[in-house]
Amino acid sequence: MEETGQLGRKAQAGMTPARCIAAGLAVILLAGGPAAVAASKPAQAAASRPAKQHRVVILIDSDDERVMGHAISYSLNLTRAYAAKHEAVRIEIVANGSGIRLFRDDTSPLQKELAAVRQMAPDIVFSMCDSSRQIAQEREGHPIGLVPDARLVPFGIGRVAQLEEAGWAYIHG
Repeated sequence: MEETGQLGRKAQAGMTPARCIAAGLAVILLAGGPAAVAASKPAQAAASRPAKQHRVVILIDSDDERVMGHAISYSLNLTRAYAAKHEAVRIEIVANGSGIRLFRDDTSPLQKELAAVRQMAPDIVFSMCDSSRQIAQEREGHPIGLVPDARLVPFGIGRVAQLEEAGWAYIHG
């Protein structure tokens, strides 16, 4: 997608992940805000339901802030792209391994951006690998909480495999 490429190029050109996400959110607001995103929700009445339903899982397995920012930007750009075509999309971001930092309430560098995504696209699912969380808890010696609206799945990579087997498209953050 061209929009995803543009945000990726901005990040590579020195724009911080937070600024890339903020730029993506600004574009959504200019394009009609939550109403434009809501147009892609599958819960619409049958008469206005989009003809096609897309399903995308995005794996984030890096604690690099730029990589985490890309996963968020990808989800926003996909939401915008399909809304523009009047097609619905379901998106799940799965954090696994060191990528769980994205959804940790004590270390996530993008909590404000995640909250903004939640406001703009509340149907995007945030999933954290519980196995990775338990390993981190043992290593660090304290409980690890999740950012608001994130959920635990037993194994992150297992969740990705499950969704792929169900026909979801896979994107590696």
